[in-house]
Amino acid sequence: MKADDYKRQAAARALDFVEPGMRLGLGTGSTAVHFVDLLGARVRAGLDVVGVPTSHVTRAHAERLGIPLTTLDDMPELDLTVDGADEIAPDLSLIKGGGGALLGEKIVAAASARMLVIADHTKWVALLGHFPLPVEVVPFGVGATRRAVEAAAADAAAPGPAQLRRDKDGHPFVTDGGHFILDAALQRIPRPDVLAARLAAIPGVVEHGLFIGLARIAVIAGPEGIDVIEKSG
Repeated sequence: MKADDYKRQAAARALDFVEPGMRLGLGTGSTAVHFVDLLGARVRAGLDVVGVPTSHVTRAHAERLGIPLTTLDDMPELDLTVDGADEIAPDLSLIKGGGGALLGEKIVAAASARMLVIADHTKWVALLGHFPLPVEVVPFGVGATRRAVEAAAADAAAPGPAQLRRDKDGHPFVTDGGHFILDAALQRIPRPDVLAARLAAIPGVVEHGLFIGLARIAVIAGPEGIDVIEKSG
């Protein structure tokens, strides 16, 4: 089977956690697309839920499918967020932001009682870091911010270069919030908590793609079937 088939299997299993009346955070990215598609079919069949999208792209997609939507301004507390990830470690810490929506994704996840992450088996890793870590930054002084990000990573025993993400036309990629993204190629992050704290302290850094302590459940689909991993506590 292709990776996309596993992503859809994980998304389908995640629907088992959705109950009528829930307030749902709707993730962004190739795996979350499957969940929104399948949720839309359930809504058309009569499921009563309301969603809060994590990006403009997800909002447009959910609207086309007829999923009732709101915002965190009108509904600041959610029951469940379902989203994908670029990497998932055994303690359910994540790297996210490959799709450029990490800020909205983290805000929505933090507003939720639970975050459920869905992925194909290739996203499950022993140690975070092989996937470049996205860091959302303000455009002003991006060169200085990039150097500070690299220094923070080195201080956290995860040295590596940070490159400005660009779109298909070669222009800086711009997030929904009007920011840029630096992708830090670190290879391994032995202490995600230490790196997260150092990045958060840098002026010019808006948010980073380390999601620590947010995901409570992971649904991983692969050749051996579907695994559901729940974090205790």
